[in-house]
Amino acid sequence: MDRSSIVFAGIAPHPPIMVPEVGGRASEEVRSSIDAMRDLTERIIVSGAETVVIISPHALLETNAFVAYQEDKLQGSFSDFHAAGTAVEVTLDREMLSAITRSASGEGYRVVAIKDRDLDHGTSVPLYFLQHNGWNGKLVSLGYSFLSNQDHLKFGSCIRSAAEMLGKPIALIASGDLSHRLKPDAPAGYREDAYLFDLEIVGAIRAGAPGRIVNIDPELRKRAGECGYRSMLVAIGATDGLPGGYEVLSYEAPFGVGYLVAQLSNSKPNDGKNTPSVASVDSVFRVEQDLPSVARRAAEIFIREGRYIKPESSKLNAPAACFVSIKTLNGELRGCIGTIEPKRESLEEELITNAINAATRDPRFPALTSAELPFLYYSVDVLSGLEPTTIEDLDPELFGVVVVDTEGIRRGVLLPKIAGVESARHQVELASRKAGIPPGSSVKLFRFRVKRFHESAGN
Repeated sequence: MDRSSIVFAGIAPHPPIMVPEVGGRASEEVRSSIDAMRDLTERIIVSGAETVVIISPHALLETNAFVAYQEDKLQGSFSDFHAAGTAVEVTLDREMLSAITRSASGEGYRVVAIKDRDLDHGTSVPLYFLQHNGWNGKLVSLGYSFLSNQDHLKFGSCIRSAAEMLGKPIALIASGDLSHRLKPDAPAGYREDAYLFDLEIVGAIRAGAPGRIVNIDPELRKRAGECGYRSMLVAIGATDGLPGGYEVLSYEAPFGVGYLVAQLSNSKPNDGKNTPSVASVDSVFRVEQDLPSVARRAAEIFIREGRYIKPESSKLNAPAACFVSIKTLNGELRGCIGTIEPKRESLEEELITNAINAATRDPRFPALTSAELPFLYYSVDVLSGLEPTTIEDLDPELFGVVVVDTEGIRRGVLLPKIAGVESARHQVELASRKAGIPPGSSVKLFRFRVKRFHESAGN
């Protein structure tokens, strides 16, 4: 296909605490997001984008219309966040805004003007980092509406049509934070399942599957208390059919709110000249190869010193479920504990807890002793999300399985690639037996994929 005028699209968080003049020392708690915004800006610059279009959830809301800031000089201040001397200023791309307005009107959508108001922080925070990291183009700042999800997707296609009409290289940024309810002291309160929203968004981007975002459970969205979903829909609508380049640059949630920096589309993918400054797919993979060493260190320090190690890697911040297996050097299982859905805020926390539990709390074995530690090896399975399945769609070489009884009380799990398991039916029988589900019982089936990492002794 011909090259689109949408040359880059991404997702950016907007907590004012990221801005050093606002957050002070607390800004270091979101260092991964700050570094990722530098990476994202570098990609926008390399893409050649002359104008950035930002979709913010914190502009004035109209029930049946989208909104746009209309001043020739757009300004945003951080005075409401105790940093009165810190501000952003940028020139409005009026030509692009007019083209978006006309394109939207042709599809039956209104774009209502916002006048005599400073930019909201949903625009100002991403703009701050774009400008501080060297981007100096023009801006169109939009806000979404209370219209349907489908309308937001279609409005995104209107932005793309406007860019094509002008033939101008445009970058699109969906501003938004993910769940606001990830910790008991989070600003919007706590919901124990709120992390599932973040898990699905991050997982969908890593899988290059925007349809999973579009079709996410609306009730889960409400429970999560997010503010970025409709911004993402606009960006997804604008990039439909474009080369994906889906990539999570950073995810973290130090204050109980999920902050995601991600790429959705890039006309100039990384060729080695634009080396990412934070976790790219390759750099995360290299960290993941060290997962068994994290498991080993967690287990050994707990057994020798009775303490939990602290998470250290900013590149393992996304929540994910995992299993930790510990075997003797001759291949005998010595402990295996895992989770099929994440219980903690990050993969590293999940891994540390599961490693210690595998070493000390597997009911099939006594706890490891210090004398055994030099003669063991560790493997880690990182799990994808669960998806409902049938026995016909299972393959024990590709998928693990979760078997749940009809009351949802008993649940059995079996990982893929288990020696001696040669059929899906056998796999389900073994998982049912582990759960104590009688043969012939009616059950629900879920499948999942794993990515396996092991020390050299496990090769």
